[in-house]
Amino acid sequence: MDSAILLFLFQDGILGGAIYALLAVAFVLLFSVTRIIFIAQGDFVAYAGLTLSALERGETPGSVWMLLGLGFVAGIREFLRLHRPIYGRQVASIVCRYLLLPLSVLLLCELGVGALGGLARFMLTLAIVVPMGPFIYAIFFKSMAESSILNLLIVSVGVHWMMTGFGLLFFGAEGYRTAPMLDGSYEMGPLMISGQSILVLLLTVVILLMLYVFFSRSLEGKALRAAAVSSRGAGLVGISPTDAGMKAFLMAASIGTLSGILISPITTIYYDSGFLIGLKGFVAAIIGGFASYPIAVFGALVIGVAEAFSSFWVSAYKEIIVFGLIIPVLVWRSIFNPHPEEE
Repeated sequence: MDSAILLFLFQDGILGGAIYALLAVAFVLLFSVTRIIFIAQGDFVAYAGLTLSALERGETPGSVWMLLGLGFVAGIREFLRLHRPIYGRQVASIVCRYLLLPLSVLLLCELGVGALGGLARFMLTLAIVVPMGPFIYAIFFKSMAESSILNLLIVSVGVHWMMTGFGLLFFGAEGYRTAPMLDGSYEMGPLMISGQSILVLLLTVVILLMLYVFFSRSLEGKALRAAAVSSRGAGLVGISPTDAGMKAFLMAASIGTLSGILISPITTIYYDSGFLIGLKGFVAAIIGGFASYPIAVFGALVIGVAEAFSSFWVSAYKEIIVFGLIIPVLVWRSIFNPHPEEE
């Protein structure tokens, strides 16, 4: 293997690892705040890529109907949770939060989807996919926030299969790519790097820095960190664990959607592509112990590089090698950092 191939594989691994790092951060965020191992995190990636592709073709994406259905069910659930007597202000808040946004997005898609420019399509994709995160939390997890981690995981698996099934219904089995956000390519020594790859790396670094500033500097970020340490203690000082969960799902859905927008010009996205992509972010989160953001990001980069090199040498076993990386980590943690069983 010459140096050019070595550099190319390393570049490819860093590019893939950057996306896995974003998803790993989302896994750690959700688990630390809500104790939910959200298996469906990768589905936001697939929905975003396929939604953007449909908008580029001038079609109304089926994910709009998914958003409308989730909003309607979430609104009904919130209405049934209201304490009696019910005030008009409460009903208006539910209608605006869970029905007005999906209906506005649907109307925009039906009226002007063919005339949208590039930036407008990106923003509309965010408006369609990102609200699904809080809606899913309101429907499936809000009422069982105090359940065991195993119960939450089982529900999470069910949500994943629901989103995969509806993804097949709305988008079909065919795969799609989107137009690159940044055209052209640039030479760096023996490497030829596409503009889209550079954009992916730059935006990944920007997103990670923004998350660091948010959690370390902003009041909202510190409130989420407090809820992650102790939901009961956070509630005693006026921080709502429910609101923290909604915000965590909103941020995780935003990360997944941005990841899908970034990688859809690089790789073909299918309705079920999110599972495998998300699973590699999940492995990185395991390396970080579902607690450390920096270690999770480092683990994601290791996974990306390992995947690239194993694809070159033993492509038939690349998934085995990548997922096998968690075995020594789990053995290490079981020996040196044991935890008692959850009751």
